[in-house]
Amino acid sequence: MSAARVHVRDCARTPMFQALQDALDPRRTLERAVAIQQVPAPTFEEEKRARVVHDYFCSLGLLDVQRDAYHNVIGRWPGIEPDRPAILLTAHLDTVFPADTDLAVREFAGRIRGAGLGDNSLGVAALISLADALTSQQVHLPADLWFAATSREEGLGNLDGIRAVWAALGQRLGAAIVVEGMALGRIYHAGIAVRRLKIVCRAPGGHSWLHFGQPSAVHGLITAGHEILQLIPPGEPRTTYNIGLISGGRSVNSLATEAELWLDLRSEDPAALRALEQQVRACVGRVQRPPDLEFEISVVGDRPAGAIAQEHALVQLAIACLETVGVAPTLERGSTDANLLLAAGLPAITIGISQGGNAHRPDEFIETAPVHSGLRQLALLTLAAATWDFAAG
Repeated sequence: MSAARVHVRDCARTPMFQALQDALDPRRTLERAVAIQQVPAPTFEEEKRARVVHDYFCSLGLLDVQRDAYHNVIGRWPGIEPDRPAILLTAHLDTVFPADTDLAVREFAGRIRGAGLGDNSLGVAALISLADALTSQQVHLPADLWFAATSREEGLGNLDGIRAVWAALGQRLGAAIVVEGMALGRIYHAGIAVRRLKIVCRAPGGHSWLHFGQPSAVHGLITAGHEILQLIPPGEPRTTYNIGLISGGRSVNSLATEAELWLDLRSEDPAALRALEQQVRACVGRVQRPPDLEFEISVVGDRPAGAIAQEHALVQLAIACLETVGVAPTLERGSTDANLLLAAGLPAITIGISQGGNAHRPDEFIETAPVHSGLRQLALLTLAAATWDFAAG
């Protein structure tokens, strides 16, 4: 049996873990998740939700609670060895949904449906429930625990929230656990590289009848988009692209003066991502350009890649924790706040609290029964990580 498995086994037998799991209440966690979900939090507009989480952190007795200029909320639960590298526990506040989205929830057949509930209100609620269990039971582990509810994880946020947390706390940290509401059983130990481009086409414009045949920004952009859609990225390493947004034009009977599309590029390999970006730029360059038709390409998002090996102690601890609570583990690559931390050299993984589906859709849902196992996993992994010497391997 590996050292990590032995360590998790021993942690699971301690009175501290028994106290924590007895204090964790899945139903209350779900109620907190819904309460958080009911506060709109589009990327860049997380302030209202941040205030709610700030109040939770203060009421539970976390120390050094604060909100920063990015609307991150952080708080500390002190360890008994203040010089030991701390553990960061984090979940993102923001959602992909506009502020006017219908946030009504419905519970049925062991599920709760609601926009943004699994991504990521449940993740935030799980952090709060863990903090509640620690403080109510007065469980102090060797390492400090820093709780962070982060902003700007979704869309064009470009991981600016976790970037600010890293800038503030990085020198104190020894490892990080990123929490998502869904994906229970998955352990994300590698962050895929992401590059986001904004492609703008400009033209003089004019009247659809009088100036027919003259350049239109919409026509030019569609032509460029058609070229991009002919690209076939490699399947190994897995590499993808998506035109997620497109807009432009002034009216149906006008030649457009400006049109734009937003392109998301991803790859398991940074070199493959760079190659794909070069192909995209070449596609735009191949578009036949009549006089006065111009293109501009700008980078609007850049998520770094990073990874820790499957054999890393943090990954092995997470595997053992899932097995201990009766959930089969799967190792994954993804794009989460952990990307920034991994790229900075901090051991980090992302885990889930429950299972669900339809992420980033209004009919997103989570399953209620697995939350119990997800919370136990989180508590046991926190205990195991805070008592493990990562500097020693």
